Amino acid sequence: MKTVATLTVRSYELDAYNHVNNAIYLQYLEYGRMEFLKEINFDYIGLTKAGYALFITRVDIHYRKPAYLFDELSIEVEPTKLGNVSGIFSQRILNQHGEVCTEAEVTWCCTNADGKPTKIPQEFYVPGLKPDTLLLEGDTP
Repeated sequence: MKTVATLTVRSYELDAYNHVNNAIYLQYLEYGRMEFLKEINFDYIGLTKAGYALFITRVDIHYRKPAYLFDELSIEVEPTKLGNVSGIFSQRILNQHGEVCTEAEVTWCCTNADGKPTKIPQEFYVPGLKPDTLLLEGDTP
């Protein structure tokens, strides 16, 4: 399931070259992922209150085109892999003209209160986390 969140570029997100600073794209991607979790009814707050967390372990990001002040950006999020304790989101940020500004592949891991990788507890699992593609080799849902 792919979701799309939108936002408008704000002046304080620009760098000296008057385009969005590279570090800000990571915040945009995070915003998109949190909106994705809300849309699929994933109880992120409940998960953290129960002592679990979803940590980002890797971000592979490609900057394709700059974004500028007042650009209307769409942040696409789609789960592409789900393993026993981790998964991958594919994300794209597009401007109001449909041009791709950024593409990213984001790997996450579920951890318990001790910080050890663990399977998402069944009471928090939602089908929207499952991608439309195959599981990672050797993993089970």
